[in-house]
Amino acid sequence: MRRRDFLGATVAGAAALAAPAVHGQASAARVLRIVPQANLTSLDPIWTTATITRTHAYLVYDTLVGMDSSFQPRPQMAEGWTIEDDGKVYTFTLREGLRFHNGEAVTARDVVASIKRWWARDGFGQEIAKRHASLVALDDRRLRLTLQKPFALTLKALGKANASPCFVMPESVANTDPHTQITSAIGSGPYRFVREEWNPGSRVVYARFEGYVPRQEPTDWTAGAKLANAERMEWHIIPDPATAGAALQSGEVDFWEIPLHDLLPVLRRNRNIEVVVRDPIGSVGMLRFNHLVPPFDNPALRRALMLAVDQENYLRAVVGDDPGMYATSYSFWSRGSPMHTEEGSEPLRVKSLERARAALREAGYAGQRVVQLHASDFPTLAALSQVTADLLRRLEINLEFVATDWGTVVQRRASREPIERGGWNIFHTTWSGPDWFDPASTLAMRANGTGAWFGWPTSERMEALREQWFEAPNQAEQKRIATEIQREAFRVVPHIPLGHFLSPSAHRRNVTGVIKSPIVLFYNMGKSA
Repeated sequence: MRRRDFLGATVAGAAALAAPAVHGQASAARVLRIVPQANLTSLDPIWTTATITRTHAYLVYDTLVGMDSSFQPRPQMAEGWTIEDDGKVYTFTLREGLRFHNGEAVTARDVVASIKRWWARDGFGQEIAKRHASLVALDDRRLRLTLQKPFALTLKALGKANASPCFVMPESVANTDPHTQITSAIGSGPYRFVREEWNPGSRVVYARFEGYVPRQEPTDWTAGAKLANAERMEWHIIPDPATAGAALQSGEVDFWEIPLHDLLPVLRRNRNIEVVVRDPIGSVGMLRFNHLVPPFDNPALRRALMLAVDQENYLRAVVGDDPGMYATSYSFWSRGSPMHTEEGSEPLRVKSLERARAALREAGYAGQRVVQLHASDFPTLAALSQVTADLLRRLEINLEFVATDWGTVVQRRASREPIERGGWNIFHTTWSGPDWFDPASTLAMRANGTGAWFGWPTSERMEALREQWFEAPNQAEQKRIATEIQREAFRVVPHIPLGHFLSPSAHRRNVTGVIKSPIVLFYNMGKSA
């Protein structure tokens, strides 16, 4: 199924369209204008795993520990740390001069409160939480984490750069119930969030934080120097790809995070534009079920739908026919991960409407309504979602296709209510490759019921195997356990993997400091005159 089948309108004349009127300050080297992947609706990177919120958070907040391009933890807000008592006691010392955007000094108490809020929600953080004996501030600059027994992945958890990093907030904010969204955006990162200029659905503005003192080491993903090279950063929310493409070509915007793949040839012909594969690892797509409400609370129905899924249809809908831009992956672990395996994936290779229809009948599907959430303003997710909608209709599923913006999907997917009261059955999202590397990083593979990520799957076996994985003595044993987790996942079907694809970015050639990373990082970016 080709991507253009789902666009609803041709993009061939995009270059000829008039650029939108971009309001605000006149174009200058000190102002960087970005078209991000989606609208920013939630400011809380602990409450949601939405990528756009994480991108926002890396501008506004900082982390105690960073992660470099070798996936090694490095001191970030920490000046350094010591590890004692056979790996059970970690003492961190903060760098001098750290300040929040409101002018207050960052203290160890702020970090302690932030870690506790983070580990209440994050699956990797929960592994520290259940092993810890105490976490206390020793004084303004030192904090101590004491474990009941050694946990070799402690620093990697604190420095993780995939879904739900451990961002540091003021203690008064971090004391907010982790299941309640914060509305504050006071951090200690390189940029301040300019709340008075925030217009959801239109514009988000950041200003350089003059009080930020970057580290002296070279930038390396989320480790090292974080530079505010632009005095002012504006995100312009332009849902229509043709309009965004015209704005980039005319110079009304400087950087487009995820251009429509069909527009890439047009953009490449413009000598003032550079198209870059910013993330060499790529992204993974997902069809996520709600396990709490009918009809997909029935695992047999989830397995039945999997029989009809053809990853090629989804991938070509997203990126077109270029085989260099996508790859099938019949696995719950991302390509390139030491855990990657396709064992147990036979149901995902069937690709048969007839077998899926028969399995749906056998599982007892009797025309129950299925509510599918569709992010119409997010081209990648819209393409995935429309392939599923077409598939469900061909399977004669009683579909209610709810088209909204991505921000509304992010809010609604948190609802555990029945569909009659605003709930849902299916939505789509994508993750960066490292988000699916292993049981520690793959939040969507938690199966601890209402404590799990949106969709709330339950499998005591998956959870028990996950615990074994953390205690495994070597990578070979980890791989064996990860394979068993995958076999159970193909039985439980927490979600359906939809394959890997690359998402190039495009920017004006005078944009500088673009970080190539599997996660989106806008600090360090600037613009020459």
